[in-house]
Amino acid sequence: MDSEMAKKIEETVLEVLKDSDMDSTTEFQVRKAASEKLGMDLSVSERKKLVRNVVQTYLEEQQAKAEAGDKAVEADEPEEEEEEEEDSEDEKKKRKKGDKEYDEEGDLIFCRLSDKRRVTLTEFKGKHLVSIREYYKKDGKELPSSKGISLTAEQWSTFSKNVPAIEKAINKMEARLN
Repeated sequence: MDSEMAKKIEETVLEVLKDSDMDSTTEFQVRKAASEKLGMDLSVSERKKLVRNVVQTYLEEQQAKAEAGDKAVEADEPEEEEEEEEDSEDEKKKRKKGDKEYDEEGDLIFCRLSDKRRVTLTEFKGKHLVSIREYYKKDGKELPSSKGISLTAEQWSTFSKNVPAIEKAINKMEARLN
């Protein structure tokens, strides 16, 4: 994607964000509205990632403005910004935002189960999925493998409702071994 197109997408996303209710608007809705305004598909990985970054940056700026209004700006804040710019390449790739961490595809990482396994929230063909997947490294990038599962919201709900029963069964099995 050339820089002119990226700038046009960024401007359109910011325009949509400024006209949106930040308490109820989702990233998907912003991307969809910007897609319609531009007449192009923004769900393509590279464009989706750009939209996610613009939305996240906008939200952080809004939060910073709100916090600045609540308290006096501390003198060492500019130093913190400079330190953020000097983050390692890994930090830039992971796109840590506050307590949230995103992978290279722009998917939200909820937790890392191990060095190779993680739970992410992703979007595929307009559906939100919870993925529990193993990752591998190739050319310095962490990529998802076929080892894992992606659950729809309905499947996740069913699974999570049954977690207590699963834990009970595990405890029973462990008790037998002891």
